[in-house]
Amino acid sequence: MSLVRSYTVSWLIWVLTLVACGHRGDGDGDAGAPAADACEGLGCAIVDCAAQGLPPTSLSGTVTAPNHTLPLYGVTVYVPAHDPGALSRGVACTPCTADLPGGALAQTTTDENGQFTLTGVPAAASVPVVVQVGKWRRQLTVATVPACRDTALEPAATALPRNRGEGDLPHIAITTGNADALECLVRKLGVDDAELTTDGGAGAVHLYAGNGASKFATGFAGGSGNFAAASTLWSTVDKLSAYDIALFSCEGGQHAETKPLSALQAVHDFADRGGRLFLSHWHNIWIAGNQADPTWAIPEWQAIATFDFGAAQNETTQLTIVDESVPKGSAFATWLQNVGASVQRDEVVVAEPRYTCQSVDTSKGERWVYVDPTRSTPLGKTGVQDMLFTTPQRQSADARCGKVVFSDMHVSSGSTSKASVAFPGGCSSAPLSAQEKALAFIFFDIASCTGWIQ
Repeated sequence: MSLVRSYTVSWLIWVLTLVACGHRGDGDGDAGAPAADACEGLGCAIVDCAAQGLPPTSLSGTVTAPNHTLPLYGVTVYVPAHDPGALSRGVACTPCTADLPGGALAQTTTDENGQFTLTGVPAAASVPVVVQVGKWRRQLTVATVPACRDTALEPAATALPRNRGEGDLPHIAITTGNADALECLVRKLGVDDAELTTDGGAGAVHLYAGNGASKFATGFAGGSGNFAAASTLWSTVDKLSAYDIALFSCEGGQHAETKPLSALQAVHDFADRGGRLFLSHWHNIWIAGNQADPTWAIPEWQAIATFDFGAAQNETTQLTIVDESVPKGSAFATWLQNVGASVQRDEVVVAEPRYTCQSVDTSKGERWVYVDPTRSTPLGKTGVQDMLFTTPQRQSADARCGKVVFSDMHVSSGSTSKASVAFPGGCSSAPLSAQEKALAFIFFDIASCTGWIQ
């Protein structure tokens, strides 16, 4: 491009910017004085393309999990008006009514393919973009955004960060269990090994020993040594509150001896403060209470769902159904099809199904995935595979801060967690299974703001 042409284009964009932002002469010699609603900063580079019969200035792309392969639904993408600043670490109340950090000149969310088109973007150099869900956040700068056309962003630039060198990660605690391996799932989703440490380490993800893996393998790229006991995590609300998210892997039984009523209260209070909880199978104790003593429970949570601790679990696989009646149900069903977890819409085949959760009070929580007795194998089986509720339950839905997910689905694809095997020795490298993909959707969703439950 010649210097004259470059100057002409730049001048034209500058003129269009002034028009778009309301700059005008007032007829008394003060040409170019700003209108009452004068623009500020990058907002002055937003061009009114529609007035010229042109398409909008936009950015487009796809947001994936840190593994760069799994597209994610419901991630916010925006151009901040100001510096978004640092994110706080630890439990926080983040309702969906809260403003985006730094404000937004343009914003959108990803669809069921993980794709987004951000319109009304400033036509300028060095345009900042934020990709965020909860405290997962990547910030990037687009070198040049031409006016009145779309600019496609490279997929690697918009993936959620694998480590804190690439962006922000929530502070996550994971307890191990010999019947599940949630610590292996985060690795499959792309979290860098360097971020997995003990609670004394500097990683974003801290591992605690239930009755599963209890130490790091020699030479592991992240933490080293033995994990602290899981009971030290859930024994006090202050210890839990150092984290944004806590994931409890199934231990093959409730093991009430490590979960006194005081611990149940601490976990309840963590969620009420805005904490996010993912409870796998026999961690039903936190909601349903001790199966041997119905009074060993938090009544507020006990009223949310009905459990059958003795339900038979003889099937190798089971057909489960996505409940599209809940707010995100339709998007969840579409996403599962798009990522290959559902061959038929609303259907997910689950390996080693469990049936401890039988029903959910829909005035208190949401049923996301369930077993339909008219379609189950054998017929007559029933159960809720995944449920969600927000907290504090005693407050109105729009005033709640925390999220709790209970899952009767285990992580599959061969990953195991045994006290005799140092982490990550039990983790499988097999591709994500259907139920791992379903759990991945839920894993990133619980990080997001509250406000979907009606």
